[in-house]
Amino acid sequence: MCKVAVAYAMVAGRESVVMANEEKTKLRLEIAHVLFIDIVGYSKLLINEQSDELRTLREIVRQTEQFRLAEAEGKLLRLPTGDGGALVFRTNPEAPVLCALEISKALKDHPELRVRMGIHSGPVNEVTDLNEQANIAGAGVNLAQRVMDCGDAGHILLSRHVAEDLENYPHWQPCLHDLGEFEVKHGARIGIVNLYDDQIGNPELPKKLQVLKQRRARARLAAIAGALLLLAGIIAAFVIVSKKSPKSTSMISEKSIAVLPFENRSEDKANAYFADGIQDEILTRLSKIADLKVISRTSTQHYKSAPENLPEIARQLGVAHILEGSVQKSGDAVRVNVQLIKAANDSHLWGDTYDRRLTDIFSVESEVAKAIADQLRAKLTGQEEQVIAAKPTDNPEAYDAYLRGLAYTLKAGNNSADDLAAQKYLREAVRLDPKFALGWALLSWVDASGYRATSLPPTLALREEARQAAETALTLQPNLGEAILAKGFYHYSCLKDYDTAVRYLEQARQLLPNSSLILESLAYLERRRGQWDRSESYFNEAERLDPRNAHLLFHHAITYKLLRRFPEALRKLDQVLDITPDDVNTLAEKASIAQAEGDLSQASALLAPLGPSADITQALEIQVYQAILERRPAQILPRLTEILAKPDPALGYINGELRFDLGWAQEVADDHAAAQETWRQARSELEPFLKEQPENYSLIGDLALTCMGLGDKAAALALSEQAMAANPIEKDALIGSASLEIFARVAAQVGEPDRAIAALQKLRSIPGGAFFVPLTPALLRLDPMFDPLRNDPRFQKLASPGSK
Repeated sequence: MCKVAVAYAMVAGRESVVMANEEKTKLRLEIAHVLFIDIVGYSKLLINEQSDELRTLREIVRQTEQFRLAEAEGKLLRLPTGDGGALVFRTNPEAPVLCALEISKALKDHPELRVRMGIHSGPVNEVTDLNEQANIAGAGVNLAQRVMDCGDAGHILLSRHVAEDLENYPHWQPCLHDLGEFEVKHGARIGIVNLYDDQIGNPELPKKLQVLKQRRARARLAAIAGALLLLAGIIAAFVIVSKKSPKSTSMISEKSIAVLPFENRSEDKANAYFADGIQDEILTRLSKIADLKVISRTSTQHYKSAPENLPEIARQLGVAHILEGSVQKSGDAVRVNVQLIKAANDSHLWGDTYDRRLTDIFSVESEVAKAIADQLRAKLTGQEEQVIAAKPTDNPEAYDAYLRGLAYTLKAGNNSADDLAAQKYLREAVRLDPKFALGWALLSWVDASGYRATSLPPTLALREEARQAAETALTLQPNLGEAILAKGFYHYSCLKDYDTAVRYLEQARQLLPNSSLILESLAYLERRRGQWDRSESYFNEAERLDPRNAHLLFHHAITYKLLRRFPEALRKLDQVLDITPDDVNTLAEKASIAQAEGDLSQASALLAPLGPSADITQALEIQVYQAILERRPAQILPRLTEILAKPDPALGYINGELRFDLGWAQEVADDHAAAQETWRQARSELEPFLKEQPENYSLIGDLALTCMGLGDKAAALALSEQAMAANPIEKDALIGSASLEIFARVAAQVGEPDRAIAALQKLRSIPGGAFFVPLTPALLRLDPMFDPLRNDPRFQKLASPGSK
């Protein structure tokens, strides 16, 4: 059959550069993710039919989002291959599958096009053909075609290698149906997985595979003629089970491991930080081995040190092996006990006990990592062997302070108390050993993270410390992955220099191949750049290495919420609640989605069990917003008044923000005099913070709203414009819309309806928002701050239930 093939190759790693003046081309293999597309029965078509079908298929492919994104970014290489073409995408590994789904959906409108698709990941390299044109060759492309050749019209077939990458993502699991291993052209054997659900793909067993199975069956019948009925039953059972089981144990890589929390067996229970630190250091060394899949600590920390249900835990984490351990510390003597377990049958593979002095603890971490790599038959490069054997400091006191600071960074949540404690111990660590590069790197990361999240006061001094710490770490150890990560995170969090940040993060990714933190950071970064699809891909990649990270899943849910993809957001939030049941912030987030959808009764039911608390500011403010949307603020006034009677100094300017909320609730309750007094106090609390945090757009927005409430139109408009200038949407698509929403609210309240409507029209067309959820028609109808616009036909159109 004459084939029309289109190959999509998503090349991971460094971008290839073709040097036109080179006389000799070096062979540079890269891992690519290849999609082959084939029109079934193409050679039997008339010439004009071939042209028509080619044209239609080409238009469908060009309209897919994956194609357009890559082309817009300049990361798409298009080359002819026979009657079709080859396309190289330098984007991400999930792209060919997403592209196949888009094509499959579009083909429903073109029943005349009978298309099959095959996907494989493997090595490719760019070559120059006889026409001096760029082309692609390699096993990655060849095997993708072999996979496709196994299918019929409508099939989307994956190699098992690709399926292993996808099966750790919950949203892919129901679509993956393992068909078994088959011999293809030239004797190669490939595991085939069928991708389908109720909407896409072809659930039927491919005819070619049916034939292969029939041949196997006949061979077995010849050998065991008397077992005909039994054999038929086995084959039928296999087909049924393979179609019903989305996640096969055989699809989990044998070179995968999760390190569970180490038990603290020290008599002094305060040494728990030390056990946590040793566990994390062993995990970190393992994670630097590219040939291993290592689950991040944030996913394992929810489990006990030695749980009984290891096979179930391994299934949840998508790994074949579990490492358990314990640490006992007495003075400067340390005992570390570890054992490696094969999860499928709960069998002990390897274990050892190490008795060392504190000054020699690094050798334990290195020896354990090396022994596990040997047991799992992981291949280590020379650089990896050096990295896992490295000794970060010769000063045991500095290392102890580092482990104490590290323990605070590993805690769930993002609060000021933990960040301040981490900062204190890490400053002590680098004071004790100024050449402690790993300590400097972590200090920079804590500073930059706190600056971005405002869990530390976002002052110029904090930003400068983050810069100096990152540069010191890099100067001391230029090839330290954590130092490169810290520099990238500084550019992202403190400078919003996203292009520079990406370069550093991608460089760090080469040295820290199992770091979900890098992928998570890239997800956040791309979100702020407005690259929402790319952000989602990074979230999915991070969740593969960190499937039980509640913080990661929570922020993935927030992304869906900001995009107004509320059903997907709710599903992610339910995943968080599966890990951390009854989490207040997560339940409050679900309530905020109900508010956005106009279902105040559902929001009230979700919020009712939650006690308003200043410790969980966001949940408290969602409760305040609920009372205001219901226009029944009396229920929240006593609690807000009680909290602000003794404001927590650690909350900083947030106390002023809560005081604005109190004034708003008083105003809605028609207590105008009390509201004015509250807002005057809020203004006096907020203004001093602005002197030391002049770029804090959230603080500036709070002041703008407060001046609005006080009737100071000029100050309110000037401050809201200052907030937008401090964090423009063009620079920050995630939070920039919040400042625009503040401006819209101010303009509505101070008698600038045209400016308010223009801002609202823009807000309704972009993701994001200021009051915990993007503005929706329901919120526009419910929120009393927009009452001055109610009679404006333009506002009525925006607030109508069917408004887009």
